[in-house]
Amino acid sequence: MSPDSATPPVQRDVFDPMIQPALFEGVRTRRIMAFFIDAIAVLLLTFAAGILVFFLGIFTLGLAWIFYAFLWQAVALLYTAFTLGGPSASTPGMRAMGLEMRLWHGARPYPLLSAMHVLLFWFSVSLLTPLVLLVALFTERKRLLHDIVLGTVVMNAEPLRQEGL
Repeated sequence: MSPDSATPPVQRDVFDPMIQPALFEGVRTRRIMAFFIDAIAVLLLTFAAGILVFFLGIFTLGLAWIFYAFLWQAVALLYTAFTLGGPSASTPGMRAMGLEMRLWHGARPYPLLSAMHVLLFWFSVSLLTPLVLLVALFTERKRLLHDIVLGTVVMNAEPLRQEGL
């Protein structure tokens, strides 16, 4: 066994706010706006899914109406998992605001990580109050608590593309 094959490759943090400040300029404000855009999209999708569940309930003699108990949560989870975990690495709201998410070593998020991201966000805000969002004011990459736990970074998409990442 050669020494090269015994040690795994070292992954380094790719995004440094001191070297690449353009990646993090205005991220907090844009992220808030993206959240509101995505919340409206989830609301509209939940309304459409509600109509579908209503008609499904008629055909199943009311059995499908149990889906109403967790409809908006399921819609929000699927929305985030498949948009944030997709090839663009951003939700439609994030795309509208010019944001993109990456893992700390530069890889794009995958659907399971994206689902965990939204679940941790809601659990942290619900359990620790919205004051947990103040963490972004004190981190150099403007990350929230759930970003730090999962090793994700939200950045401006245009400078990210210009750097070829």
